[in-house]
Amino acid sequence: MMLRQATPADADAVAKIWYHGWQDGHLGNVPDSLVRIRTRESFWERAADRVGDTTVASASGEVAGFVMVVGDEVEQVYVSSDHRGSGVAGALLAEAERLVRAGGHARAWLAVAPGNARARRFYERCGWVDDGEFDNRVTGPGGPVSVPCRRYVKTV
Repeated sequence: MMLRQATPADADAVAKIWYHGWQDGHLGNVPDSLVRIRTRESFWERAADRVGDTTVASASGEVAGFVMVVGDEVEQVYVSSDHRGSGVAGALLAEAERLVRAGGHARAWLAVAPGNARARRFYERCGWVDDGEFDNRVTGPGGPVSVPCRRYVKTV
């Protein structure tokens, strides 16, 4: 496995992983108003727009997962279903922590849907701490959507 900065050529693979992973972790765990704006096409648009914030993990010549970091926030961490359990997620999260630290921040944070138990267990195994509930304002067509989330934090 190799970690590297994403390129525009990676956007399609990132979008596929993101779309399928988002559905797996979020459907039934977020408000319907968010599900309505997270159309299949929206993942391809956002993946292309976010290449500069994205680090990909490649394995066997394909994108196995990705992480997006902005400032002190780890915004997205997704691994393709074919690579779950292979250590890709842990490597991506460790890289995200490194990027947050390199950006001059002492503490990283991320948002998790309360019902996404698999993600919450993973973050806790990696030393992240549930810092409580917060109202995550997600931008989308027609204005922001309020999404109840758990805020996880870690000193980096």
